[in-house]
Amino acid sequence: MSSVADQILAVLDRCCDDCTFPMLDNGYVYLAATRLSLHRSASDWAMVIEVFGFSPRAGLPDTHIYTFASRLHDRDPPEQYKDREAYENYLAKSPHNESRFVHPVEEGDWDGDDEMIAKKAKEVRVRGRSIRLPRIAEYAKHDIALEEPPRVRVFELCRYLAAVAREDVLASPKERAVSVRPDMTQILQLEEWFHPNVVEDTDRPSGSPTFQQLARVLETGDVGVYQPLTPPNTHWRNWPEGGSL
Repeated sequence: MSSVADQILAVLDRCCDDCTFPMLDNGYVYLAATRLSLHRSASDWAMVIEVFGFSPRAGLPDTHIYTFASRLHDRDPPEQYKDREAYENYLAKSPHNESRFVHPVEEGDWDGDDEMIAKKAKEVRVRGRSIRLPRIAEYAKHDIALEEPPRVRVFELCRYLAAVAREDVLASPKERAVSVRPDMTQILQLEEWFHPNVVEDTDRPSGSPTFQQLARVLETGDVGVYQPLTPPNTHWRNWPEGGSL
């Protein structure tokens, strides 16, 4: 019989194969920030990965909340699907994973044409708070090299916001737990870790020492099991192919 840790890794691997596990060099998303958290109860486990970034196809920057769990909370209602068969298909295809989105960056006159910040824009609102747009030199201080200075692309602004307003652009505790069962407790939160390059078929969580350890933490509840062996790679600079399609 497989251990709980093995079962967790099998779930994550299947999600990779189904393209529902975070691919940090996703060609459709410019990565800006990430976070991972583990949640546990006496009978259940959950892993949540947050990804803040910008997809030109989505329009506004968003935070994608990926939840993987033994049992999920607050799933889509049947009414959201065209018929019962479609609803049952949704449950069958994603028995242990759910995706939700929040949009911390509000619409406004900052959003120009061609994925650029409007020339006359002065500020952007993030969760109701106004953040003044920085001078061009400020981007370089955060290792953000503008592609077409003095113009600023939306994804470049996202990376600046991730540097100066990280807590605002990532999920709130309530948002983070949107698909986590209410009786569970968060036991670990990581701002960085070593993430597998899952675009490669041979690179899966089950073969990652990081995720092997995280699965053991979820199985045992012992956060001391997590002893990273490899430097973290979740910063956006490590995934240059993100947003390239």
